[in-house]
Amino acid sequence: MGAPDGASGDAGGPEGDLAALARAYAYPDAARTGGRGWLRANMVSTLDGAAQHDGRSQPLSCPADMRIFGTLRALADAVVVGAETVRREGYRPARARAEFAAARTAAGQGPAPAVAVVSARLDLDFGLPLFTSPAVRTLVLTGAGAPPERVAAAEKAGARVVIAGDGTGVDPARVTGALAELGHTRLLTEGGPRLLGQFVAAGVLDELCLTLSPLLTAGAAQRIAGGPAVAVPERYELVSLLEEDGFLFGRYRHR
Repeated sequence: MGAPDGASGDAGGPEGDLAALARAYAYPDAARTGGRGWLRANMVSTLDGAAQHDGRSQPLSCPADMRIFGTLRALADAVVVGAETVRREGYRPARARAEFAAARTAAGQGPAPAVAVVSARLDLDFGLPLFTSPAVRTLVLTGAGAPPERVAAAEKAGARVVIAGDGTGVDPARVTGALAELGHTRLLTEGGPRLLGQFVAAGVLDELCLTLSPLLTAGAAQRIAGGPAVAVPERYELVSLLEEDGFLFGRYRHR
């Protein structure tokens, strides 16, 4: 089992030590962050850089990756995800997990993280369980110029609409601040690649948790971050590295 700082090891064995994973992936305390939102991404990539196979990330995963996926969600106040990923991956509400209940209560968190969907047009199916029956009210992040009828539809379905941009879409640089105002400072984004690319370009990604899958896919699949290139590459430092069954689980922090 890896430790939070500069360690390497296995990913917890066949059953996984969830408490040890939670310690290894703990968010920095408020003294380090100054109380602002801390944005962490969790993504998976093949050896040749593909973030998806047949349009989905799940075929690249493994049981250890899913343990870490669940742990990262259990540590977060909110999970930030793009509208296209919601449509493509069939997103459901984050669920409350008994094994993390005491820790979330001690941290002043609700039973499960809120899912925050980033969308300009709000072209979403508001009849999905993500909106109609979440454990914690789903958030929809959009711009001030979003279609009023879609805003109304989101609110009617039970979602809370959060304005994080002056135009029709979201300003990535305003996402962490908008969510922090709601008390959500421990943030996790699961993509997709376009949304992650926007966060990278805006310089607001604090941390990347990357699963390197021992697979080759070839083809023209997206990388973990899409969109325009940044003018100067962003430098991240390796915090920890775990391994299980040939999969590598790296945690990188912005320098």
